[in-house]
Amino acid sequence: MVWRRVQVPATMALREFHGVLQIVMGWEDIHLYQFVVHTVRYGSWELTAKSPDTGLDTLKLRKGSRFLYEYDLNVPWEHEVRLEERSAAKPKTHHPCCIGGDGNCPPEGSGSPEIWMRQKDEALGLETDEDLVTALEFIQEISDTRSLAILEDPDRAAELQELLFRIEGRAALLGKPFERRKVNGRLRRDEHLTLMHQQM
Repeated sequence: MVWRRVQVPATMALREFHGVLQIVMGWEDIHLYQFVVHTVRYGSWELTAKSPDTGLDTLKLRKGSRFLYEYDLNVPWEHEVRLEERSAAKPKTHHPCCIGGDGNCPPEGSGSPEIWMRQKDEALGLETDEDLVTALEFIQEISDTRSLAILEDPDRAAELQELLFRIEGRAALLGKPFERRKVNGRLRRDEHLTLMHQQM
């Protein structure tokens, strides 16, 4: 399960909230988006949806209220957004801020959630185990001989390069790891304000 917990000002507009969600998920805002709140759609102007310049505080959300955030509408990636609680802002806390989360962010353009789950399974499958065993054998040989002479053989060097390429490719399929500190660094730099205007 992929989830994030964020604190945002009640007066934040849905457009800015979209930018925050892009940052905390690790996405780049290259697709259309929409929010569906009480059956009303707000989002990218191409969708003929209502303007996302609507403030969260005007949506009449109560504790426990849920609404939908969809991103990359060809697929789409659907996110359930839930208002967990309302609280006074803590002094010296920059808002918005991410206070928790788990799960890697699916890579942009990775297809539907079902496709991404299959890719993750493949990335962690038997072929990966075999490649890791081969990589370990390379390392063991270098360690035993205390020499990088193995890499002077063009065939062995090409074999190692191809092996590393396959391992890196599978790692990319797993998505970006969630790192709260990095996410909050980006939010403190107000990167969400840039992202919120890429798709209008």
